[in-house]
Amino acid sequence: MSKIKLTFPIIIMLMMSSCAHKITRIDPSKQIDLSGRWNDTDSKLVADEMIKDALQRPWSGNFTAKANRKPAVIVGSIKNKTDEHIDPNIFIKNLEIAFINSDNISVVQSGAQRNELRDERNDQQQFSSEETRKQWGKEKGADFMLNGVISSIIDQYKNQKTVTYQINIELTDLETNEKVWIGEKQIKKFIKN
Repeated sequence: MSKIKLTFPIIIMLMMSSCAHKITRIDPSKQIDLSGRWNDTDSKLVADEMIKDALQRPWSGNFTAKANRKPAVIVGSIKNKTDEHIDPNIFIKNLEIAFINSDNISVVQSGAQRNELRDERNDQQQFSSEETRKQWGKEKGADFMLNGVISSIIDQYKNQKTVTYQINIELTDLETNEKVWIGEKQIKKFIKN
């Protein structure tokens, strides 16, 4: 009986140790595609390529020549029309980073972040010293808004499938509602199970 009592905990410990996960830290810039789904590499790749294309088009230079300053862009909604869970906020942040890093475009806050900033400015009116208080009416207005959609097409037969992601982004002049640039990028993945 005592032999069984000693053996049982050892068996349980061995079973538990065999189920343990092995975790290895890797370089975040390393491209890994485990599932074939939209991933961080796709998001950054598409954002960088699209912003590079947008900056090579005449809208930015035309605006700068006319207004004598670089254009201000607000990134609006990027809708996910795929069957996958894709967090559009990561893609939006990648777009903003690419615009800002170009040093040719100003990016202004949108949505909830803008409201949070306004709440802080409102608090400063009551609680901050006059020298450090930020004034109302000094926000930079956006000249253009960027909106887009991520869609996918799946073609599957037996244990093979292709997934084609199509990303369409439009840049619109906020004063005239004129579309000044439309970008399109496709990523196609072949997956064999």
